[in-house]
Amino acid sequence: MANIHETAIVSPAAKLHASVVVGPYSIVEDDVEIGADTVIGPHCVIKGPTTIGTRNRIYQFASVGEDPQDKKYAGENTRLIIGNGNTIREYCTLNRGTAQDQGVTRVGDNNWLMAYVHVAHDCEIGNEAVFANNVTLAGHVTVGDFVIFGGFSGVHQFCRVGAHAFIANNCAVTRDVPPYLMAAGQPAVPRGINSEGLKRRGFDAAQIRNIKEAFRLMYRSGLRLEEARDRIAAVVAEQDELAIFASFIEASERSFIR
Repeated sequence: MANIHETAIVSPAAKLHASVVVGPYSIVEDDVEIGADTVIGPHCVIKGPTTIGTRNRIYQFASVGEDPQDKKYAGENTRLIIGNGNTIREYCTLNRGTAQDQGVTRVGDNNWLMAYVHVAHDCEIGNEAVFANNVTLAGHVTVGDFVIFGGFSGVHQFCRVGAHAFIANNCAVTRDVPPYLMAAGQPAVPRGINSEGLKRRGFDAAQIRNIKEAFRLMYRSGLRLEEARDRIAAVVAEQDELAIFASFIEASERSFIR
């Protein structure tokens, strides 16, 4: 049996690994599955259908898997799926998906969500991202791997934030943010590339130089969008690190910050 505090309420229909810890006064409802070595702090509410992987730590007063905050929601059977090794701090709120999208909100592995972070319905978060306090994602937002969000920043619905991007504090993201960029302002504008973050993740000097040149072509050269995009696409075969930058721009539907 899982280590469940005597004051906690856990539905018999929930599936908890024997190593799971559930703290005082927490509630785990029907159709919740929690993997090995996950710790649920006190006063948490976890509602299903929700799947939580292994080695997660969910701190007190978090609300996980609650109904989406969408007026169109009419009780459809939608899900929240959380991966492994995530830290979800106090008062975070993670909502399930809606039938108007794929019906699922997804959080990957090893993400760090500080207090009061909100992940709305149908969001997709990759791996190793950091969300400082009070970051808010509206519905249908996609976040790549290794993204860092400063405190009180927010992302408009349907926007995408590419891998290795850095979003400054109090930033208002209203369009897509391509990979590697630093964005700041209200609304967000590009401020350069996240070179310090790239160094920390093992990008070498040549790779960072290539990313800086791609940024220059897109944002500082005066080229039209199509010309800059073609110039970057022409070197992707020799500069693999630019592949995610080029494909992100090509796939942007909402438009991206410029």
